[in-house]
Amino acid sequence: MDGTWNLRTAPNPLIRAAGRGLARANARHPWDHNAHFHRWILRALPTRLDRVLDVGCGRGTLLARLAARAERAEGIHPDPGMARAAAAAVCAIPGAQVHRRTLADHAALPGVSGAYDAVTMVASLHHQDVEQALGQARGLLRPGGRLLVVALVRAGSPGDHLWDIANALTNPLIGLVKHPRPVREETRARAAQAQMPVREAGITLGELRSRAEAILPGAVIRRREGFRVTLSWQRPAAGEV
Repeated sequence: MDGTWNLRTAPNPLIRAAGRGLARANARHPWDHNAHFHRWILRALPTRLDRVLDVGCGRGTLLARLAARAERAEGIHPDPGMARAAAAAVCAIPGAQVHRRTLADHAALPGVSGAYDAVTMVASLHHQDVEQALGQARGLLRPGGRLLVVALVRAGSPGDHLWDIANALTNPLIGLVKHPRPVREETRARAAQAQMPVREAGITLGELRSRAEAILPGAVIRRREGFRVTLSWQRPAAGEV
């Protein structure tokens, strides 16, 4: 199996038929793969924070939850529609702000270097240059600050493909537990119209591990459900190596 194989493009008609059946099951019982990991992020952070940054903040759901813990919670997103949606979601929360800009734009601002207790990225790393984004996120953190990333990667090894198949099989089961009542057709149509910007992942899990190790020594990267991987890293405290 090479790096381009997946359930959607497999030439075998039985495999493709199985993929279509799984897609129909997923459509009837959908679940938000990104919001699923918000609890993982919140559990990894202290109950009180000074300043946090959510990179690629989407509609602002995670940003609102971070703002409940932080004196200052900032979200950034380069897409104008997403930035507007996030701003509307947090407009009534003191200390929450949304800016339409990229991580590179944000990292270039004066006063942000070493300013954050936490930087989060949920399904936004693959929209950026990975090495550049990880390095910029590292530079934004205070000593002891945490970088928490939920990422997508492409399959590159036999193990990656087996993991993809396992995710494809468990995905509708998780959806059935999270959303037991089937979604109606008109609801699916409205959800399709409100989709966030989509881009295929460009690097494999192995490539992410090697690039992260050079920039974030000791980063913990794990395969997770929902076709996601998580990355957790803590900047060494002052005086630590």
